[in-house]
Amino acid sequence: MDVGVALPQMAHGLDRERFLAWCAGIDDGPFSSVSAGERITFHNLEGLSACAAAAAATERVRVLVNVVVLPWHPVAMVAKQLATIDVLSAGRLEVAVGVGGRPSDYEALGASFASRHRRLDEGVAELRRLWSGGPASDGQPVGPSPVQPGGPPVLASAMGPKSLARCATWADGISGFTLLGDAGEAANGFGAAEAAWVAAGRTDRPRLVTGSFVALGPGARDTLRSFAEAYLHVFSPELAADLAAQMPLSDPKALTDLLDALEAAGCDEFIVVPATSDTAMLDALTDVVADWAARR
Repeated sequence: MDVGVALPQMAHGLDRERFLAWCAGIDDGPFSSVSAGERITFHNLEGLSACAAAAAATERVRVLVNVVVLPWHPVAMVAKQLATIDVLSAGRLEVAVGVGGRPSDYEALGASFASRHRRLDEGVAELRRLWSGGPASDGQPVGPSPVQPGGPPVLASAMGPKSLARCATWADGISGFTLLGDAGEAANGFGAAEAAWVAAGRTDRPRLVTGSFVALGPGARDTLRSFAEAYLHVFSPELAADLAAQMPLSDPKALTDLLDALEAAGCDEFIVVPATSDTAMLDALTDVVADWAARR
């Protein structure tokens, strides 16, 4: 199992200096990918821009856009942006797509919340058509051509049975998330995805990715809870406080126990989502993951 690291774009304090330090540390460390995702009504850096910068600032790790909320956007523009990142990364791009869970983000962008699942399905088909050289409205292709023939791999941030059944017709795998760092929850999701692939007549195995919020170092428990509560506040202050109090991944043993359990469950990659932009967190994480990998 690989371990990737999300840029701490959802934490405060991610300026240019820290951004470049995180990119360098991830690229030099025992990690498989660097990633960023989308959220609008929050203080985070914009996700596709962050991934483009990370593509230029790294040489080795894959660049994972995790996730693109495709129904927010004109598909041709997303196709062009993602192809650009694939070029800048020399073919290291991987993409996860989904419908998002916050109506406020749709409202801020003037995008309709209705029919979002259908628009996601149609959007993925259009991405692949454009990446393969299909013409846009003026009869000309939307460039640049991706380095990866036909475009980068596309994962789905699907969880429920209906979403999994839909994405099993077009996705290369799933990119999930376990808020409470629960290997059993993740394993159930993996099993559901594999079953959906079989039901769709697929003979290939889905790529299985999940992630969770993590903090390490002095004061990590408080850092993790404060971060999670702020991130989840949009859903309900009470729910956010309750879930934040249950966050377990604030010490090395909790993290390595989860890595062991996820690897046993067939996970292909675990994404660490840092609860702080402090580079001391990255130093601690590098040591923990290096030690975990060495004893496997």
